[in-house]
Amino acid sequence: MESRIRLAKRIAESGIASRREAEKLIESGHVMVDGQIVKTPAFFVTDTVHVLIDGKDLPLKSKEIVIWKFHKPREVITTKNDPRNRKTVFDFLKDINQRLIYVGRLDYNSEGLLLFTNNGQVARKMELPATGLKRVYRVRVRGNLTSEKIQRLKTGLVIEGVKYRGIDIKVNGTCKGRANFWITAILREGKNREIRKLMEHVGCIVSRLIRISYGSFNLGNLPPGNIQQATPQEIKELLKILEFSFN
Repeated sequence: MESRIRLAKRIAESGIASRREAEKLIESGHVMVDGQIVKTPAFFVTDTVHVLIDGKDLPLKSKEIVIWKFHKPREVITTKNDPRNRKTVFDFLKDINQRLIYVGRLDYNSEGLLLFTNNGQVARKMELPATGLKRVYRVRVRGNLTSEKIQRLKTGLVIEGVKYRGIDIKVNGTCKGRANFWITAILREGKNREIRKLMEHVGCIVSRLIRISYGSFNLGNLPPGNIQQATPQEIKELLKILEFSFN
């Protein structure tokens, strides 16, 4: 079960106000939790909720933020519990005694870098399209990917009423006359199965998809199924990019 503390205590622990000052901020309507104004200091919160004070993120303590880099294998689902009893990413995290949240899910057949954090505010901000964190993928494609199609992908498409921002595409080598070829795809938002849907829309099929970086974090030589903790310096740099204040 998640640990819960009073909202006023959570604010006081951030260092921006005393416990009594935090209670006054709450009672006067300056505090929002997950998009809702809270006016009772006795309100309890977990470490995964999103707290705003006068529209600004609650300051974080960098030493409390933990980020893990995981190399997700294929045929592993990004969820906590699967009703079909498939292997999940959390099956690989059983030795880590922390409650972790994944950042930017990968679908069942995709692989590569998946990030985990113990802080809900960090996870949410990393995923927001407005934050603009770059996601880079190596993608094996089958089909006729013409320059005209690449331009359409870069411009952006609307598929079944859903608007997709443009993605950068670079063909690795040449695709002419080849049944399968590799491309590098770069996007700054993460809609469900986005690359696969975009490729299918222009008549191509994705046969393999590997995320090699997310923001400033890289997959590197991390073997499939392995997890590695980010350094304090890496976390500090991320918080600066996300424009979080921290102690």
